[in-house]
Amino acid sequence: MTKILTLAKRELEALFFSPVAYLALAIFAFITAFLFTFGIFQPGFPATMAEMYTNIVWLLIFIAPAISMRLISEEASSGTLEMLMTSPISDTQIILGKWLGALAFYVVLLSPIFLQIILLEVKADPDYGPILTGLLGMLFVGGLYLAIGIFVSAFNNSQLVSFMITVLITGLFTFGMYFLARADFLPASIKMAMFTMNVNEQFSNFSKGLIDIRNIIYFLSAIAFFLFLGIKTLETRRWS
Repeated sequence: MTKILTLAKRELEALFFSPVAYLALAIFAFITAFLFTFGIFQPGFPATMAEMYTNIVWLLIFIAPAISMRLISEEASSGTLEMLMTSPISDTQIILGKWLGALAFYVVLLSPIFLQIILLEVKADPDYGPILTGLLGMLFVGGLYLAIGIFVSAFNNSQLVSFMITVLITGLFTFGMYFLARADFLPASIKMAMFTMNVNEQFSNFSKGLIDIRNIIYFLSAIAFFLFLGIKTLETRRWS
């Protein structure tokens, strides 16, 4: 566990030296401030952040890959991955350490929302149930997208390619599943499966203030699955 936390700390520090990460921070802060100012912080508007959270989940399709695209790809392209893999650290520790470091950076990314919650408290009397469960849901969504990103980053050396493939996969879990769940040419059982696999549908209960164990199982299982793929992909690089 110590090695995983050391790697996570190393990755978090490296992210704060990455210009792309700062760009992601700036874009996220600007868009969330815009959504909050013109969608919530207005006279007569309901004191809820549910719609804003939903919009942020769509935004994460692009923001999370920008964070994760360098996790393994940069190490591989710079030649430091071989040094890391020959050190007394397992592939599981590498993947988990880097994922936790990226997740910690993602939590920092969400920090402007806490300021907005304070402003909402000044303006009105918000219901903190949906606000807190929505934040929990966004943590799950971010964790899943970062797990997908580290898996993609593990099998190629290009950060740009990692970004594009990760956006494609996260887009499939959102846009793709949304349209497939409503496609007339698919059987009802397939459409229901597509509906269930849609990340936005799994997140929707969190934004409403509901915690359903099925939603939690979905995110934890999906995160574990993509982290497992990342570990196995790194193993193939070790022996190739």
